[in-house]
Amino acid sequence: MSKRNPKSKFRKEPAELTQSAAESPVAKIETPEKKSQIKERTPEEKQKEYRDGIIKTIVASILGIISGVIMFSKYGAGEDRPWYAILMIVIGITYFVQKLIYPQLKIDVKEFKFKDWFYVEFIVIDFFLVVWTLLLN
Repeated sequence: MSKRNPKSKFRKEPAELTQSAAESPVAKIETPEKKSQIKERTPEEKQKEYRDGIIKTIVASILGIISGVIMFSKYGAGEDRPWYAILMIVIGITYFVQKLIYPQLKIDVKEFKFKDWFYVEFIVIDFFLVVWTLLLN
């Protein structure tokens, strides 16, 4: 058998016992209760989030289509520029355009997290690449 090193990260901490549990023949271990604070949403909030999600998807897809058409007319096949430069141009411009469009559509941009921005930019890039590829053929 091997001895455990006191600096080992797999060392178990002793559980706390209550006074009544220490006196009883069967010791009960007290575990800290985890309080879950899941906020229940009202039907109006659910409907607003659903509507906002649809608007975000539509705006991102339209921006992707527009950027695909513009990049095709400006760069054609894109042989004179590296592909990642074109993608960065599209991501940068559409990010700032969306920050201007969403408040006008009554969508709070301050509540956006990384996941939300990643979602809408992913949709923009998908539509951009599909439209640009279709126009190249």
